[in-house]
Amino acid sequence: MSGFLEMKVAGIALDPSNNAPIVVLRDLEGKYVLPIWIGIMEASAIAASLEGVRYSRPMTHDLFKSMVETLGISVEKIEVVDIRDNVFYALITLEHNGNSFTVDARPSDAIAIALRADCSIYVADHVVKEAIRVDTSKESTGKVMVGFEQDKEKLKEILEKMNPEDFGKFKA
Repeated sequence: MSGFLEMKVAGIALDPSNNAPIVVLRDLEGKYVLPIWIGIMEASAIAASLEGVRYSRPMTHDLFKSMVETLGISVEKIEVVDIRDNVFYALITLEHNGNSFTVDARPSDAIAIALRADCSIYVADHVVKEAIRVDTSKESTGKVMVGFEQDKEKLKEILEKMNPEDFGKFKA
């Protein structure tokens, strides 16, 4: 897929400086990491899907999936297509009767839907380049340096404080 990098959800973490939830995407080769700060409700929805939690009544993203399936529509993929002023933009690609169409969405909602629909998540190359910079050469400590282009030191500090248990676990 030219111009896009396929990524998976590595987990949900909390920003230790303000307890804001972060969804962490990682490419399939493990070379790039893309953290996206999100809302608490979306983090909860993503975490529930990652943990396989099913509620007795449908939550918003479950309702969306149920509605599109009932209408004979399938969720084909989601794409994080842009970043402007530190705000990410995503599209959900749907298919109905052989016709594809896209719907604008926040990345957090799109990711929550992608997890439920078991579809691929793609991030535009320029978004990865503009949002993060990864140095794959390991330092003597064995850590990979990761950071925001806009604020490398803050992200480095946040990621270094995180434990492996922080990824994939979220408590509201």
